[in-house]
Amino acid sequence: MRREKREVFNCGLVFIGDQRGWIGVASWGGLGQLLRVSRLADNFDWLEQLPELWQNVGWVVLGLVLLYFGAEWLVKGASKMAIRFGISPLLVGLTVVAFGTSAPELVVSVKANLSGQGGMAIGNVVGSNICNLALVLALGAVIFPLAIQRQVIRREMPILLVASAVFLLMMKDGVLDRTEAALLFGGIVLYVATSVVEARRENQEECEDVPPELVESARRGGKTGLFFDVLLIVVGSLLLVGGADRMVVGGEAVARHYGVSEAIIAMTLFAFGTSLPELATSVVGAIKKQGDLIVGNALGSCVFNLLAVLGLAGLVGPLKGEGVTNIHLWVMMGVTVVLMPMMWHRMRLDRWEGMVLVLGYLGFTVWLVVG
Repeated sequence: MRREKREVFNCGLVFIGDQRGWIGVASWGGLGQLLRVSRLADNFDWLEQLPELWQNVGWVVLGLVLLYFGAEWLVKGASKMAIRFGISPLLVGLTVVAFGTSAPELVVSVKANLSGQGGMAIGNVVGSNICNLALVLALGAVIFPLAIQRQVIRREMPILLVASAVFLLMMKDGVLDRTEAALLFGGIVLYVATSVVEARRENQEECEDVPPELVESARRGGKTGLFFDVLLIVVGSLLLVGGADRMVVGGEAVARHYGVSEAIIAMTLFAFGTSLPELATSVVGAIKKQGDLIVGNALGSCVFNLLAVLGLAGLVGPLKGEGVTNIHLWVMMGVTVVLMPMMWHRMRLDRWEGMVLVLGYLGFTVWLVVG
């Protein structure tokens, strides 16, 4: 057993490490949960004793944990800082929170593209959108039928349909180039801007995505609170980067082990993993009968995935969709198209409709894995 050095700093951060790497444990203020991992060396003794497949599955799971906490802390710190500087909770909800909740998909897709795995980047978005609609939203409807607001039919669903159709057209040649990515990102800028204008026209000042207690805490905090907010942003960003790295590295290895493309791993394991927070929100929201929250989160996440995630990832470099076939793209489009009349019918999503979507998602996932 190697001898470890332990240092405890006044700020409450504990670092345990040796010559091969270090593990950070944060247990202070807004970081009140036990956190492990910031940089792990690939050759830890305990890791070497595990079969290679389980090592790589472990990296993927570790990456998911880092992405979850990274996104949570980034959103919390950035939201409080924005409110502290006088930005309205409404604008914070439509921008900071919206981008923050799509941060896991964004950093995974950017990292995959930088690693030359464009198929993994595109597969992550395609799989996440299918999961958001056919599992996250549908499971909420199975638990409690969801009432659909007219704005969803008039605005949100048409925007998602158009964004999906434009993306399919761009992928006809199998590549999303920088020009096309710039158009997608321009779309998300326009979407956010119109959302802000419309909300202000309706004299809406608050946003349900920003808890009132967070707003009050941000407005009461002083310099100490500001320091905590910056710390949350920095640590959250580092965890997102580290989590994306572990997921991509582990995912590539798992794909090679089973002889499948990285895109399939992204459409199944990555998509489900990065959608777990939304799935938990959907279940809780359905139990509390908060249908608007479930529908808004699912549809908004899909729009941000297509426009913001693919837009930014594609600006880094052209995205080549190796392993992503027309069937996968049309399944994503098909789920969106089928959902429209389901919502329009009686302006609600019933239990049986949710069950049909969930069974369809399970069937699609089994087909991907078995095929």
